[in-house]
Amino acid sequence: MTRPVQQQRMSSKAWGLLLLLSAVWGASFLSNRVALDEVGVATTVAFRVAGAAVALWLWIALCRLPVPRDAGLVWRFAVMGALNNVIPFTLIVWGQQHVASGLASILNATTAVFTVVVATFAFADERLTPQKSLGVLLGLAGVATAIGPEAITAFDPAAAGQLAILGASLSYAIAATFARTAMRGLRPEVAAAGMLTAAALVMIPAALWTDGVPSLDYRAPTWVALAYLALVASALAYLLYYAVLGLAGAGNLSLVTLLIPPFAIVLGAAVYDETLAPRAWAGFGLLALGLLILDGRIGLPGRKRAAEESA
Repeated sequence: MTRPVQQQRMSSKAWGLLLLLSAVWGASFLSNRVALDEVGVATTVAFRVAGAAVALWLWIALCRLPVPRDAGLVWRFAVMGALNNVIPFTLIVWGQQHVASGLASILNATTAVFTVVVATFAFADERLTPQKSLGVLLGLAGVATAIGPEAITAFDPAAAGQLAILGASLSYAIAATFARTAMRGLRPEVAAAGMLTAAALVMIPAALWTDGVPSLDYRAPTWVALAYLALVASALAYLLYYAVLGLAGAGNLSLVTLLIPPFAIVLGAAVYDETLAPRAWAGFGLLALGLLILDGRIGLPGRKRAAEESA
C-alpha cells in the first residue's frame, strides 16, 4: 500500500522566496491598474510579454544555458504562449478596467480550483477524490459569493470584468495541464522564454492593430508599471517560481495562490483607496478554505486514520 503524500518541510529560504513571489505577483495587479491610466489593454500586455522575453533570453545567454533545436517545440511554445500569457494577461488587464485590484487577485486564485478539474478530465491518474471534490465545491462557492448574483442577473461592465478574470484562471489551468507533458525535459528558463516569445509575436501586432503605434510619452509611473510587469512580474517571477518549486515542492508552492490577494488588496487600498465589499472577503474565506483542502493541509474527518491503516 502507498502512504499518504506528506507536505515537504519549508526552509526559511523557501518561505522567504515564496513570500517574495507572492508580493511580486500581488503588485502586478496594481501595476496593471497604473498602466491602464495611459496605455491600452493590448499594448500593456505586449510590453509585458516582449520585455520579459528579451530579459529571459539575455539571462539564458548570460548563464550559457543550452537551447534545444527541436522544431517541434515551436507549436508547443505557441500553445503555451497563448494559454499562459496572451489569453490570461489580456483578460486580466481588460477585466481590471472594471474590477478592483484586490478582487481581481481573489478571482485569479481560482486557478488552483480549475487546475484540479481540468486535470481530472485530462489525466487518468488524477481522480476527483471526495477531498478534492469538497475543495472544488468550496472554491466555487467562494467565487459565487465574491462576485454576487449580479454577475448573472444584472450583467454590466463590472460583471463582465469579473467573468473575464475567471476566464483567465481557466486558461492558466489548461496551460498547466498542457505543460505537464508538452514542456517535459526543458529547462524552465527556456520554456518560459519560448512561450513569452510566442506570446510577443501575437501581442505586438495585436497591439498595433487595436491601439495603434504607442506614443511613448508616458508619465514616469506608467513606465515604472510597464517595466515592473515585464522585468519583475514576468521574467523574475518565473525564476522565483521555479526556485521555490525546487526548494519546497509543488504542494507548498500552491500556497502562493493564497498569499497573492493580501498583497494586492493592501496595495490597491494604499494607492487607489480601493475597498472590497464584505461578500468579497467572505468569498475569499471560502476559497481559501477550499484551496487548503485541495492542498491536503486540511483533511476530511477520518480520512487520515483510514490512510494510515491502509499503509
